[in-house]
Amino acid sequence: MSTAASRVMHTIRVGHSPDPDDAFMFYALAADKIDTGPYRFVHELVDIETLNRRAFAGELELTALSIHAYAHLADRYVLCPCGASMGDGYGPIVVSKRPLTKDETAASAIAVPGTLTSAFLSLSLWLGRPFAHVVVPFDRILDVVEAGQFEGQRVDAGLVIHEGQLTYREQGLDLVVDLGVWWKDRHGLPLPLGANGIRRDLGPEVIRDVTRLLSESIGWGLDHRQESLAYAGKWGRNLDAARTDTFVGMYVNDWTRDFGIPGRASVQLFLDEAHDAGLIPRKVRPEFVAG
Repeated sequence: MSTAASRVMHTIRVGHSPDPDDAFMFYALAADKIDTGPYRFVHELVDIETLNRRAFAGELELTALSIHAYAHLADRYVLCPCGASMGDGYGPIVVSKRPLTKDETAASAIAVPGTLTSAFLSLSLWLGRPFAHVVVPFDRILDVVEAGQFEGQRVDAGLVIHEGQLTYREQGLDLVVDLGVWWKDRHGLPLPLGANGIRRDLGPEVIRDVTRLLSESIGWGLDHRQESLAYAGKWGRNLDAARTDTFVGMYVNDWTRDFGIPGRASVQLFLDEAHDAGLIPRKVRPEFVAG
């Protein structure tokens, strides 16, 4: 919507993943449920690893980012305080066709959804050592683990993000580790997975406006849950309505409204541990758009 046709319109290209939680968050913006004033949002739905890599070129004004990728992009993007995906006692999981110990997992070939994902970084922290991995589209990982190979490369286990966390047992796979449980047990904090970054060169006024509109979209979705869930369900691969509701509830909640002090502390801790382990090149102090 535009409140005045005579206003100069600013196009904001926004990138997010084609999955239920992101669809839920952005529904109000995508369906003109809120007044966006002089801003026109153009949505691009691609997987998170592609978004992470595109962010290095600054292609999108507003984009979903893995916290891991943000460690390399803090000079280009500032984090929105809303739009977080936090694993609060749950998170990315590693699955396999047979039970694996931690040492066996470290010696396995693991299918991963991308090396810039927070799932990859958290698995690296859990294992505490480099591991053999094969990059596989996130929505094929369960099938690849079941098949035991991907394009001729052996696969022993898979790092699962998105709705596969709810469906892996239906393919006869075993849980090796839930990385969100591991982080919560270790620190008493949610595992920081994803955020929305806005490009710094847009300037403070646009940054504030776009952040406010994203917050309004998230709030609208939470206040109109059933309508937003119906839209989000279009991206729920192999999920019925009840599971779509469960999955959205896992990743669109009070943490999504605002990281809060605990959420921001967990982001800092995650990045500090990554740096101390030599997994990111420099110390990063995350910067959030001021309210």
